[in-house]
Amino acid sequence: MTRLQKLLEPCQLCPRECGALRISGERGECGSGKDAEISSFGPHFGEEPPLVGRGGSGTIFFAFCSLRCVFCQNFEISRGMVKDTVTANELADIMIGLQQRGCENINLVTPTHYLPQIIEALLIAAGRGLKLPLVYNCSGYERTETLRLLDQIVDIYMPDFKYADEKMAQKYSQIGDYSRVAREAIKEMHRQVGDLALDKNGVAFQGLLIRHLVMPGGVSGTAELMEFIAREVSPHSWINIMEQYHPTYLANRYPEINRRITRQEYLEALAAARESGPGFHLLH
Repeated sequence: MTRLQKLLEPCQLCPRECGALRISGERGECGSGKDAEISSFGPHFGEEPPLVGRGGSGTIFFAFCSLRCVFCQNFEISRGMVKDTVTANELADIMIGLQQRGCENINLVTPTHYLPQIIEALLIAAGRGLKLPLVYNCSGYERTETLRLLDQIVDIYMPDFKYADEKMAQKYSQIGDYSRVAREAIKEMHRQVGDLALDKNGVAFQGLLIRHLVMPGGVSGTAELMEFIAREVSPHSWINIMEQYHPTYLANRYPEINRRITRQEYLEALAAARESGPGFHLLH
């Protein structure tokens, strides 16, 4: 816990390493400050089937994000437009409440910039009987040094894998090193938890589940990312090839992505995944 707290001031939790003095009242480049801020929480039945089960995934949406995706479909959350401050005790109460409602897991959505506060809450919740698997639902833009502090804490990692090309990442998410950082992060995640493992009811209890959003015009570089996963992560990886891209937030400023993907673009992405990893478990 102390090692995570030390990363809070000056802030070095995410790869931006912006150095904000958050405990002293500054906000980081992502927008987050001293206290954890959440946008909403509750059972979520729209997540991947291995996370939903019968009771739903117990999601907690944290405000702000280290990326600045111009097409963000949750921009009210990622830009901190909707947020409430919570204490560690209140966050622990939320986790216990989700367990009592029958959720299959605790799904932390964009949690990185609040990790010290989250771990404090987890310790409290564990003392109150929290037993659910912990899902780390993130953008993929993660600092490996921070991830190593989560070894034996996180049960399921669910990162996005957005771009193969750094120029695309810079243009559409204002991050110039996304691809390099995400590749190392996903390898570290797999080192910790391995391939996704399901119980007898088909519900995940441990492992890595990668999300990949197919974007118009091949912006995301699907084929290259799939080859990397098969070669350097696992040929048996679980991957959700997502087709729900739609232009929102600031996407209308970029004509080339100001449209939905075509059926053909999605089929080509699936084909690339199957060709690179015939042993992949594909969700779509």
